[in-house]
Amino acid sequence: MNRVIAGKRYDTTTAPAVAENGSRGVSRGDFQWFRETLHRKRTGEFFLHGQGGAMTRYAQRVDQNAWQGGEDIIPLDIEHARAWAEPLMSGDEFERIFGAVAE
Repeated sequence: MNRVIAGKRYDTTTAPAVAENGSRGVSRGDFQWFRETLHRKRTGEFFLHGQGGAMTRYAQRVDQNAWQGGEDIIPLDIEHARAWAEPLMSGDEFERIFGAVAE
């Protein structure tokens, strides 16, 4: 997926994924299924690519009372990217992406 947001291009095919989170034990066809992937652009900027079912933040309205799954790209500043990734990554992975942290 790719989008231009505030004059900047965000492309999941060119920005490597650095972390992923998603629903566990729920099939992709479930209304609550979701997957979020944190990407980092060559420029160092981070963004979240999210996909989800009709009962997630990625749902899209298709009629007055009807929703379906969808996807979106959400740009993140460094602090939001760190906060999103910290509980999902090992200490070594986190420091490889975000730099050394205090002991």
